[in-house]
Amino acid sequence: MKYRIYKQVAQFLKKIKIQYKILGLVVGVVVLLTSMIVWQMGNILTTNLRDQLDKRAVSIGSDVAARATNDLLINNTYSVYGMIKETVKNNQDVLYIFIVDSQGNVLTHTFGDVFPTDLLKANKVETTEKYHLTAFRTEVGVVRDVAIPILSGKLGTVRVGMDEVGLRKAVLSMVWSFLAIALFVSAVGIIAAVILTRVLTHPIKDLVSLTQKVSQGDLKVQGVVQSEDEIGVLTKAFNQMILSLSESDREREELLQQLKEKEEMRLQLLEKLITAQEEERKRISRELHDETSQALTSLMVNLKVLESEASFCNVGDRLREMRQVVSETLDEVHHLARDLRPSVLDDLGLVPALERYVREYEGTYGIEVDFHNMGFDGERVSAPAEVALYRIIQEALTNVAKYAKAQTVSVLLDWRDNWVSAIVEDDGQGFEPDTVITSPSHGLGLFGMQERATLLGGSFSIESRPGNGTTIYIKVSANSDIENCEKRDSGGKEIKNSLG
Repeated sequence: MKYRIYKQVAQFLKKIKIQYKILGLVVGVVVLLTSMIVWQMGNILTTNLRDQLDKRAVSIGSDVAARATNDLLINNTYSVYGMIKETVKNNQDVLYIFIVDSQGNVLTHTFGDVFPTDLLKANKVETTEKYHLTAFRTEVGVVRDVAIPILSGKLGTVRVGMDEVGLRKAVLSMVWSFLAIALFVSAVGIIAAVILTRVLTHPIKDLVSLTQKVSQGDLKVQGVVQSEDEIGVLTKAFNQMILSLSESDREREELLQQLKEKEEMRLQLLEKLITAQEEERKRISRELHDETSQALTSLMVNLKVLESEASFCNVGDRLREMRQVVSETLDEVHHLARDLRPSVLDDLGLVPALERYVREYEGTYGIEVDFHNMGFDGERVSAPAEVALYRIIQEALTNVAKYAKAQTVSVLLDWRDNWVSAIVEDDGQGFEPDTVITSPSHGLGLFGMQERATLLGGSFSIESRPGNGTTIYIKVSANSDIENCEKRDSGGKEIKNSLG
């Protein structure tokens, strides 16, 4: 039950705004402190005023005892009565005065016609005491009674009763005055607390407003640092967080834009590959029709003619012509097959295939190629790595022949630490890589080279400036295989899809 109540109170407090919590705490502390101070001051004032009242009672009783001594020695009680009546009249706090003799008989009093005999037993003083104080409650309130012996008790005792009404009025008046001051101070404290809560909560409200704007996508907002306290530190941290979020969002947008551009380039490359494939098929079909088919037709015609020839010399001439046609046809077929895929790459490996391609390249384009390889020592890398490096270097040399206007090209292959690096450098006219790569009409070749290297977990980079030639750097794993390539490609698609 107690736990449930505590839980309900805790839930209720959680719903209260912080400014009301601070204000309630300040008001509670002020009220508590004010109540405690007023109560304590009332007790102190009451105690002090009672001590003063007791001292006055003793002083008045001693004065009456001294003045009444001579009259009592001559039994002049009338004079004593007049004296105590005058004393009561002149002192508002004195409720009564009466004198008793040594045997306890009342000699004179100020009660009028009826004397309350119970007072005789209420307070007694020993002859050895100077006075004796006591307090008791009556119909008129608390009475402070003092008994003072006259001439060491030989002539009797003076009894003086002091009323606390005046004391209570004085205490109440002082308490009300102090309470008014305390209430004024409390009001000032509460007003200061209200101002303080507004000062403290205003920056927090501003931060809440800013967080709402941030949640709506506005990352350009910034909080105003109004102080160097904890709120100021919080505002600075908030501003830094917004800057970090803005930077992350900018990087994400840039990455997403790059992915979109790459996807567009990939689609364009795919379209170009399909187009190139169809063009290649057309070329093969045309060459088979124009060259191989015509050669075979010529062979068929010559065979028919050969059947009808009667002269042996004519048969020999026809056979020589047929042999020449067959030789040219074989050369055309071999050239066509080599263009599709060089068999030396499958049979002997990357280095021999590149050496052969470089020789043919120099003969075709008239560009000197300086080819070197290191670290192979007759060994071969994986088939996917060989194909990728061959096609990348082939495409790079083709670009040099098409666009670079170069005189010499340097090709370097280096195999070390399970990685194969290739560098293709020319002395041509150079270009701006960022501009060319993003160009749909000229960047597909470079993008395809980059995709081949990336597919094998490698890297591809270009260094070039107009007038300073071009250098291409390729690096792929020597043990790359198709399965790993497919895993990396699927991982890239997942990243693209998640960002898209």
